[in-house]
Amino acid sequence: MTQRNLLPYWLTAPGMLIALAFVALPLVVTLSLSFFPFLSGGGIGDQITIANYVDIARDDYYREIFARTFGMAFLVTLICVAIGVPEAYVLSRLSPRWRAVSIVIVLGPLLISVVVRTLGWAVLLGNEGVLNKILLASGLISEPVKMMFTFSGVVVALVHVLVPFMVLAVWASLQKLDASTEQAAESLGAGLTTVLRRIVFPQVIPGVLSGGLIVFALAASAFATPAIIGGRRLKVVPTTIYDEFLGNLNWPLGAALAVVLLAIVLTISLGMNRFVERRFKQVFQ
Repeated sequence: MTQRNLLPYWLTAPGMLIALAFVALPLVVTLSLSFFPFLSGGGIGDQITIANYVDIARDDYYREIFARTFGMAFLVTLICVAIGVPEAYVLSRLSPRWRAVSIVIVLGPLLISVVVRTLGWAVLLGNEGVLNKILLASGLISEPVKMMFTFSGVVVALVHVLVPFMVLAVWASLQKLDASTEQAAESLGAGLTTVLRRIVFPQVIPGVLSGGLIVFALAASAFATPAIIGGRRLKVVPTTIYDEFLGNLNWPLGAALAVVLLAIVLTISLGMNRFVERRFKQVFQ
């Protein structure tokens, strides 16, 4: 009997321990905290209960917040797909020199803090902001358009923050695309639309899926952008969790909200992954 090689396990052990300490352990603590009651004096009770989850399920306030959060995440994801896929395709067709310059431009926002970028959008979208001043000066509007503290303002800012992730994911898939297949299709009389629909898009589906899942998860869990652009009027789940932990000091309810948010994001991500893969096989086999 040959002895099993344990070297790979020893090599991966430090990384696994770090992941366990900084990822798995906090999640376990948060999950356990969500099963304890909140006492009126600001403490945490000793009895195990599911009352926090019952409150979240029964309260229309929390249902509305979850619906707004995931509706916003779906919309941001769709817009990022609509912008990121064509942008990545154009990048893949540029010359090496211009491609390098364009990639730097695409990645530029990722080099700036999300808070700084969001504050920049606050300057642009405010009633006295740049966009309203331009529209007023041009005569297109007679009074400032309210863009701050609105759902649409948060969506615009989140798309700007997250669209580079979609571009990178799709561009990585396009690097594996065989250009000869497009040339063969064109030589057989296929137009640009047919080539994109039948040749290019099926091969970049994995990039669109991975980029969409990244964008969706980041949009659903975003805190800084909704907090700054949405303010106190436009509540989403991450800002509500923050308020429960640091405002109301209701740690068990905040932990329960965090667990529910994580569970829904994972369920939707895994479900969409399987659905898209199944449809992809049925359509393009």
